[in-house]
Amino acid sequence: MANYRKKALAVAVAASMSVALAACGSGSSNSPSASGKGGGTLTYYVRSTYDHNDPQRTYLGVELANWNRMVYRSLVSFPMSSDPAVAAKPVPDLATDTGTSSDNAKTWKFTVKDGVKWQDGKPITCEDFKYGASRVFATDVITGGPNYILTYLDVPLDPKTGLPAYKGPYTTANNDVAAFNKAITCDGNTITYHFKKPWPDFPLAVASLHMMDPYRKDKDQGDKSNYQIFSNGPYELQGAWDKEKGGTFVRNPNYDPATDSTDIRKALPSKIIFDIGKTSEQITDQLIADRGADQGAVTQQSIPSSKFSQITGAVADRSVSVESPFVDYLVPNMKRLTNPVVRQAIAVATDDTGWVAAGGGPKSYKPATDIVNPAVSGYQSDLFPGGGGDPAKAKALLTSAGVKMPYPITYSYPSTPTADTQARALQAGWEKAGFKVTLDGVADSDTYYTNIQEPDQTADLDWAGWGADWPSAITVTAPLFDSRPNLTANSNGQDYGAYKSDAFNALVDQAQASASIADQTKYLQQADQVLAKDVAYIPLDIPIFFMLHGSKVMNYTTDPASSSYPELGAIDVSSSVK
Repeated sequence: MANYRKKALAVAVAASMSVALAACGSGSSNSPSASGKGGGTLTYYVRSTYDHNDPQRTYLGVELANWNRMVYRSLVSFPMSSDPAVAAKPVPDLATDTGTSSDNAKTWKFTVKDGVKWQDGKPITCEDFKYGASRVFATDVITGGPNYILTYLDVPLDPKTGLPAYKGPYTTANNDVAAFNKAITCDGNTITYHFKKPWPDFPLAVASLHMMDPYRKDKDQGDKSNYQIFSNGPYELQGAWDKEKGGTFVRNPNYDPATDSTDIRKALPSKIIFDIGKTSEQITDQLIADRGADQGAVTQQSIPSSKFSQITGAVADRSVSVESPFVDYLVPNMKRLTNPVVRQAIAVATDDTGWVAAGGGPKSYKPATDIVNPAVSGYQSDLFPGGGGDPAKAKALLTSAGVKMPYPITYSYPSTPTADTQARALQAGWEKAGFKVTLDGVADSDTYYTNIQEPDQTADLDWAGWGADWPSAITVTAPLFDSRPNLTANSNGQDYGAYKSDAFNALVDQAQASASIADQTKYLQQADQVLAKDVAYIPLDIPIFFMLHGSKVMNYTTDPASSSYPELGAIDVSSSVK
C-alpha cells in the first residue's frame, strides 16, 4: 500500500530502544558521496497527490519531512542523522533555542530569531506563529491535520460540543477569542504557550509536525489555501501547485542560510521538481533505465514486487531497503459494525500472512500484532492473534452472535495492482469464515483519507497506515481513537471508524497527566488493551521501504527524521542533470 498517513516522524524512542531502531533508521546506499557544491535538478516521483499542502493540515509523514527541508521551517526541527539518539533531539530552527518550560511543563516559551523572513521578504513574527496555531481550532475548515493542541492548550471546552470554546480565526459567533489570547501570548519576538496539563515533550511535537508553524494572516484563504505554499525555507514554489501533476521549486531569494543550520537542511539542488501521477511500476521502470532526468531522480514509492527480479547488479547498488516506522491496519466502522462479536470474527479471520505474501513477502512487509510500531515505547506483542487467520474459529464466533451468514461487509482501500491482490487475500480468508465481502478499491487515492474521514462514509472496513508523531505511543492510540478532539459534525478526524469509549478516553487522560514516561506508558498499554478488546483496529503489517534512485543522485540517504523516506535535506544531484 502506498500512502501513509500522519503521518508522522517516528524517530528514535527512549535510549533503551535505540539499538532496535538503529537497524531500520538509516538506509544509505552505495551511491557516490555528496559533492557539497549543489546545483542540478532533482526530480521527486510521487504516485498520487497529497491531500494537503497547508502546514496546519499536512499529516503525511513523507510530506511533513519534505516540506520541513524545503519550504516550512518550525521553531525547532529534527536534525539529519542516521544516529537515532541524535535524530530524536530537536535543535533550534526559527527559534533561538529549543524552548524554556516552567510550571511543571505547562508553560513553554520560545524567542523567534531576528532576520528570518517569508519569501516576499517580510519578517516572520511572533504573531505569525500565534495565528498559525489559531487555525487548528477551526475544526470545520482546517481538517485532516494533527490536533494535539486542542487537547493541551489552556482553553475551556464548549459544554455543547466538547470541543474548545475557541473556534479559530474564521468566525466570531460564540467564539472565546479572549481565552485563546490568554493561552498564547506575544511579547516582542517571544511567544509563550500556556497548557492545561503538562506537555514535557512539546518541543518534540513542534519538531515532528507543522501544527505550530507560522502562518501569515494576509495569506490565509481558509480551505482555499489547501494547495498553496508560502515559503520561509530555502525553496519557493514556482507558479502554482497542480495536485494532479505536482510543481517546481526554485531557490527562495529571501532565505538566509545564516539563520539556519546545515544539520537541518543543506538545500543542495538548484531546483526540485515534484512529478505526480505515474504508477509505482512506471516510476520503477524509469529508474531502472536510468536515462536523462531520471539519473537525478528519487521517489517515495517502494519497488513493486513484480519488479523485484530486475533489481540486480548495478541497479541493486542504487536501491535501499529500510524498515519503516509505520504500521498498516484495518479500521472497523463502529456505526456499521455495531456487534463486537462480528468485529472479533473479522479480526480472527484476517489472513495477515496471506496479506504480506500478496504484497511481496518479507522484502515488502513484516506482520504486525499492534498498531504501535515495535520501535516505539508502549508496543505489545500479543494483542492480536495474527498468523494467517482462523476461519473456523471466526465462523463459530459468527454463529454464537446469531447473525445471518454470509454476513455482508465492504472493504475500502486505495487501489493499486498490489493492493488489489492483497485485498483478494483478505477477502478469501473472510469468506471462508462466513462473510460476503465486497471490495471497494478507490482509484482516486489522492483523496482517500479525506473520504474515510467523512462521518457518513459507508464502508465497513477501511485500510489505514500510521506512524508515531514523536517517540511515544501517546502519538499513536490517542490521536487515532480519542473521540473528543476527532469527532465533529463535519469530520471523523483521524478516528476514521468513529470509535467512542469512555474507558479508553479516561486512560488517555491518565497518560497525558502522568509526570513520568513509565506511568504514561503503563496507561497507554492499558488503553491499547481496551482497543483490542473492542476491536477498534486490526493490525496488518510493518511496511519495508524498498526504494530506487538515479545514478547521479549523491549522498542518497534515509534517516529517522525523514520517516525513512529520501532525506531531501542532505541529498545532492550532479549539476549535469538539468
